[in-house]
Amino acid sequence: MNLLRTLVFSILFYGASVLLVLLVPLVALLGGDSLRTYAMAWVAMMSWLARWILGIRVRIEGTIPKGPVLFAGKHESIFEALELSRLLGSPATVMKRELAQIPLWGWAARRYGVIIVNRTANAAALRSMMKDAKAALAQGRSVLIFPEGTRVKPGEAPELRSGFAGLYRMLDLPVVPIAVKSGHVWTKHGVKKPGIITFRFLDPIPPGLPRAEAEAEVHAGINALNG
Repeated sequence: MNLLRTLVFSILFYGASVLLVLLVPLVALLGGDSLRTYAMAWVAMMSWLARWILGIRVRIEGTIPKGPVLFAGKHESIFEALELSRLLGSPATVMKRELAQIPLWGWAARRYGVIIVNRTANAAALRSMMKDAKAALAQGRSVLIFPEGTRVKPGEAPELRSGFAGLYRMLDLPVVPIAVKSGHVWTKHGVKKPGIITFRFLDPIPPGLPRAEAEAEVHAGINALNG
């Protein structure tokens, strides 16, 4: 049954996504706000299909603060990368450069207003990331980063990448850790399972802390649902 659910979801979601992405150039002509509204409708479709076809529900623990803030999330599946953008009101998400190079989709992501990061983390790449982040803040948007740098399996807790510390220092914003438990039902490959995906919003960490202290608190916070 779970295999059948996964197949039906994949056909409906990815089939519709192809059509929606092809229409992006027309929507983009209306401006960034229209494109972000369009993107949130796409994410809402994914969430609806996940709920009613896959049997996956979302549970939110804690309080989602008003922005702009720096959100730091755990990354176990593609689900939270999309769903958090809807829950947080279209934040500027930090995205690895490889994704931004996908034809058409990458162009649409740039128009939406993501923050492109080069994982080589050289000085020029960091300056570019900071410039994009400050542009997002000027629009009143929060910033969302997955500070471990990549999608991980449930229970894994790699060290934070250097890009987080740079954003935390330069933006001078409270950082809100988001613990996520999703990989147990939304696997990277294979059959998805019914169940609950949990987002836990922890208390904001104030700006200006020493790097080691801030990183330790964020690392512990985003991994609060491990185990």
